[in-house]
Amino acid sequence: MNKKLSLLAAATALTLLATPSAYAQKAYDTGVTDTEIRIGNVEAYSGPASAYGIIGKTEEAYFKMINDQGGINGRKINWISYDDGYSPPKTVEQIRKLIESDEVFLVFNALGTPTQTAVQKYHNSKKVPQLFLATGASKWNDPKNFPWTMGFQPSYRVEAQIFAKYILKEKPDAKVAIFYANDDFGKDYLAGIKDVFGDKASKLIVAEESYETSEPSIDAHIVKLKGTGADVFVNIATPKFAAQAIKKIAELEWKPMHLMTDVSVSIGAVMKPAGLEASEGVLSAGYLKDASDPQWKDDEGMKKFMTFIDKYMPGANISDANLVYAYAAAQTMVQVLKQSGDNLTRENVMKQAASLKDFVPDTLIPGIKINTSATDFAPIEQLKMWRFKKGQWELFGDIISAETGG
Repeated sequence: MNKKLSLLAAATALTLLATPSAYAQKAYDTGVTDTEIRIGNVEAYSGPASAYGIIGKTEEAYFKMINDQGGINGRKINWISYDDGYSPPKTVEQIRKLIESDEVFLVFNALGTPTQTAVQKYHNSKKVPQLFLATGASKWNDPKNFPWTMGFQPSYRVEAQIFAKYILKEKPDAKVAIFYANDDFGKDYLAGIKDVFGDKASKLIVAEESYETSEPSIDAHIVKLKGTGADVFVNIATPKFAAQAIKKIAELEWKPMHLMTDVSVSIGAVMKPAGLEASEGVLSAGYLKDASDPQWKDDEGMKKFMTFIDKYMPGANISDANLVYAYAAAQTMVQVLKQSGDNLTRENVMKQAASLKDFVPDTLIPGIKINTSATDFAPIEQLKMWRFKKGQWELFGDIISAETGG
């Protein structure tokens, strides 16, 4: 017995003297082997949000490119993506299948606030990463209560904080009218603006007007808001209603500073229907390069993106922002897996996802960086303002950072 103990002590002493690599053991959880990392995903390939299906297809193509290059530390990504039709009950079914039958290592960039809310508690009880979600809700940044969940894009609340900072800088004595959807999306925005305005909110905000998505027209709301004498209009509306608001403001010859959520910046779906002239001067904010904009043609990151598209997604519509989005998310996922080395446990992957320092995916606007920590699960908290001018969006000004921890 004593002899055994002394041998053990000697072995321990030797281990302590050895170089780190000599005793860095490979550690795997379900879904990982020496040759494979199984990644799950659910996407709206059908149903009301099927326009987002291209995100899953782009990520599949990106991981194929990584596999063709030899994988990550010698392991190939096995991508398993199912259609949930943007229906929460279907999401529950498909996520259970991924975790219990397919035995995936983690779920990456699954789409939708209502759909992912339906499986958040399940993910966290199973301790399976629900990583880099494709939704702008601010609730994914709650490491204390949901340590296995993390969002990806700037949250609605972050964007609203950045708008509020811009208003304070440009018009410190503004009279602000806020027009918002009466749902979680609208309320997140409202909260973000008030985070920054703080005790000045009651003085700066002259009107808060909500609308229901069932309303056929929002013209009456706009007439009412013009009557408040506001000189700043914050348009927190989905595309159809955002377009109606732009059009009505022009008809009324009301000329406030007009800030609009990036949910509604589509030129085809919003600005053209509202009228390009009526849309002139509208402000928003963004974090992704537009692949169809010639200003990026000599940009190194955009060259890499275009090379990827030409080889792995020939004929894809590069003006669809979902492609540059999916590319950035997949590139970030690969970075986290690289950082994890041979310690591919679910716990370590979440630790690495929460230790990103100034990581810059190829398709982010220059100056915007990804940073996370154990207490901050919001990867992107910076945006750059843009203005609609002569039929296109133009970037201007400095990168603006949100209030952290908001």
